[in-house]
Amino acid sequence: MAKRIVLTGGGTAGHVTPHLSLIPRLKEAGYEIHYIGTENGIEHQMIAAIPGIAYHSVKSGKLRRYFSLQNFSDPFKVVAGAAESVALMRKIKPDVVFSKGGFVSVPVVVGAWMCHVPTVCHESDLTPGLANRICAKFAWRVAATFPECAKALGEKGVMTGTPLRPELFRGSRAAGLALAGFDGRKPVLLMTGGSLGAQSVNACLRKALPELLPRMDVLHLCGKGNLDESLKDLPGYCQKEFLSAEMPDALAVADIVLSRAGSNTLSELLALHKPMLLVPYPLGASRGDQIENAKSYQRQGLAHVLMQEDMTPETMTKALLELLSQRQELVKTLEAYPVKDGTNAVLELIEEAQKQA
Repeated sequence: MAKRIVLTGGGTAGHVTPHLSLIPRLKEAGYEIHYIGTENGIEHQMIAAIPGIAYHSVKSGKLRRYFSLQNFSDPFKVVAGAAESVALMRKIKPDVVFSKGGFVSVPVVVGAWMCHVPTVCHESDLTPGLANRICAKFAWRVAATFPECAKALGEKGVMTGTPLRPELFRGSRAAGLALAGFDGRKPVLLMTGGSLGAQSVNACLRKALPELLPRMDVLHLCGKGNLDESLKDLPGYCQKEFLSAEMPDALAVADIVLSRAGSNTLSELLALHKPMLLVPYPLGASRGDQIENAKSYQRQGLAHVLMQEDMTPETMTKALLELLSQRQELVKTLEAYPVKDGTNAVLELIEEAQKQA
């Protein structure tokens, strides 16, 4: 008899990407895999096309920290979604649920709890987001990327790291040099700001290029619609909107990385031992999770941090040159860090949880 698992999570790519790491391993372990998300969310785009996975949609309201008239109607959507999730649990009869967070996870985890299905949640950030704080009350265990988060979650918290895609470790430096058109004589800076880019960091980096390019080549992943045609033929500078299949090669060629401080990106850079300068999203643009993530990495000696309010072409240049000069020491610290790819640890939790059903 096949084991059955329900995966859930959505709203952003960060709430879906770890599932992509787990799915092949879950198939190998003999699981029948179902995914519950929203009808029009990014999770539908990323998951529905994967062969062998049954996708189901439920209603869900967004959990906001600011005033909106939708705050009055969305709780009813969550209740409706929980009722739909209960019906799906009774139909699917899963042994276990794995939730990656995001607002769609709340009705699914509540529905699983109502049907006595054990849930393992996963929190990537240093402090749990609102959805995971709610889900933790109904979960069997909550896996965490950061030790501070696991400790804060009490007896339910387990430090596992983040599941990572195996292809990340298959990148080729030679392919990365060919991709960017670099000759390999200078160290390479990779700047990545996520799929949508990071506008202020993009602009600052471009202003710093005259000081940086004599010392390093720059591979700049600037986000969709953010190419600067005036810099198209600048020697030592390569700009791409984003990379998908070629991303492992871009990471392989990078000697240092300039990045925001999203937890999934940090986990990938940590596992690949990449010295990083982090510019977290400022508090006004987020709940502050990136600031906390970055400061944790800084405290542990895993990264350098430049706050956005302190960022100028001059301070960025100084910080990147300092990172470059200290990269060997940082690599040693990154290599010594105990948790890298959390895939196996999360799979072990899932196996343990399904025995509770």
